[in-house]
Amino acid sequence: MTERWALAATESGGARLAPLGRTGLPTAPVLTEPDLVEAVRSRPDVTRWVWRSTTEIYPRLLAAGVTVARCYDIEVAESLLLGHEGRLGEPRSAAAAHARLHNGPVPPDPLPRSAERGSQSSLFEPRSGADLPFDALLQVYAEQLARHDATDRPGRMRLLTAAESAGMLVAAEMNRSGLPWRADVHRDVLQELLGERYAGGGEPRRLAELADEVSAAFGRRVRPDLPADVVKAFAQAGIKVRSTRRWELEELDHPAVEPLVRYKKLYRIWTAHGWSWLQDWVRDGRFRPEYQPGGTVSGRWTTNGGGALQIPKVIRRAVVADEGWRLVVADADQMEPRVLAAISRDPGLMEVAGHDGDLYTALSDRAFHGDRDHAKLALLGAVYGQTSGDGLKNLAALRRRFPQAVAYVDEAAKAGEEGRLVRTWLGRTSPPAAGSGDDGEAGIPQDDEPADGSGAHSADGGFTPGYASSDARARGRFTRNFVVQGSAADWALLLLAALRQSLGAAGLRAELVFFQHDEVIVHCPLQEADAVVEAIRAAGELAGRTAFGETPVRFPFTTAVVERYSDAK
Repeated sequence: MTERWALAATESGGARLAPLGRTGLPTAPVLTEPDLVEAVRSRPDVTRWVWRSTTEIYPRLLAAGVTVARCYDIEVAESLLLGHEGRLGEPRSAAAAHARLHNGPVPPDPLPRSAERGSQSSLFEPRSGADLPFDALLQVYAEQLARHDATDRPGRMRLLTAAESAGMLVAAEMNRSGLPWRADVHRDVLQELLGERYAGGGEPRRLAELADEVSAAFGRRVRPDLPADVVKAFAQAGIKVRSTRRWELEELDHPAVEPLVRYKKLYRIWTAHGWSWLQDWVRDGRFRPEYQPGGTVSGRWTTNGGGALQIPKVIRRAVVADEGWRLVVADADQMEPRVLAAISRDPGLMEVAGHDGDLYTALSDRAFHGDRDHAKLALLGAVYGQTSGDGLKNLAALRRRFPQAVAYVDEAAKAGEEGRLVRTWLGRTSPPAAGSGDDGEAGIPQDDEPADGSGAHSADGGFTPGYASSDARARGRFTRNFVVQGSAADWALLLLAALRQSLGAAGLRAELVFFQHDEVIVHCPLQEADAVVEAIRAAGELAGRTAFGETPVRFPFTTAVVERYSDAK
């Protein structure tokens, strides 16, 4: 069986391809074939395809009914490697990588594609760098392999690149499958919430009524969709507000608050998931957003339009399985605390996280006299940096019982404050101090070595002179969370890769149709639901072992088999 081949598309729809050796260079003459799809279809023995960009090639294959098991995405790898080298933000295209390799002028990355609403055409748009010569592409790949070997944890970094590349395959396949969506149900929900639509595209009836109520409460005409107008109206009523955020408004004693809060909720639905959204994004009973794996520096996904990762629960009523099918909705239970246990190697916390039950309840029994709320606040405070008031007291109790876990995130915060780079368990790297912040086995990507138990997670990126103390503290809070949230994102990639491969290997008709942070949805025939539930459970455990090695930590899911997404929670 051939391990890997390089593949590049030609302008005529053909392909250039070659088998590769361990150094990344061809082991046989480069071939030119007239049809890209047939070049791949005719080589089922290839275990991994190496290409410039998954978004350039894979949608064409999927459209022809061709899937691949694994890939190596050169531009994904370049982004991860640049981050590891403290150069996040530099151009990541293959053309830029080739220019750097030869000390030439580095071209800027092309502007992100603007997803054409409701269409797939954006996935096929040519991008700058697509015409990079094949031999130049192979040079970039070979150099990337050497750069992986030069990292402080080569096996982990190779695993991260393989996992992120697998995520690109999953994203393209989810776009192709689409999330089942009933447009008629969506319209009924909008009618129920917003009332009738007025001609000319103005606000629907219920919003107009609430706007009138707000104005009546202030005694003058106020535009509730304009924050400045609302702030001014409150000021004229003798109430000073800094913003129109709901939590701040709800603290006020004024008759405009109640209709204003209701207006804001409904206005968000109208603008983000109203009739225009439905027309733009739902086609043939499917919602197909363009997912962006690694869209944030922590590795969490984003979407290029469509708002797929922020679907309000009331709108989820429109996500309905096909007749005879079901949605298997699975939420990872307390994922980030479990990840902290795995990466910190804290014996006590690993023991707490070694069970399928509620982690916060187990934690409260150990350290907080059975007070689950305090246990949860303490653990989340350690991750997110709440170190004042009750948070400080809770953190002290947590530190006494789980010193390694707290020390792990403390060290990440200290590294961030000092301007050093901080890495996730697999090697995804935080931005430099001057940069910006965020908020194989059984089909797991191969190219890995067993994850060991060493816990070093900071890399000396150098101290940034003149780094203001307040900025340093903010960066420390970011890096404290980054090592946990980013490692959780790395685990989630491995989960997706394992689940994708197991569903395919079992010959199921089930399809991955949705993913966000700690939740996956699989659309499957009713008779496959039990098998899918088990596949998700097994994939979570396999992802944990592959990412973090053998630990007592478990990664359970709360799973629901439902006809409607809204029934899952």
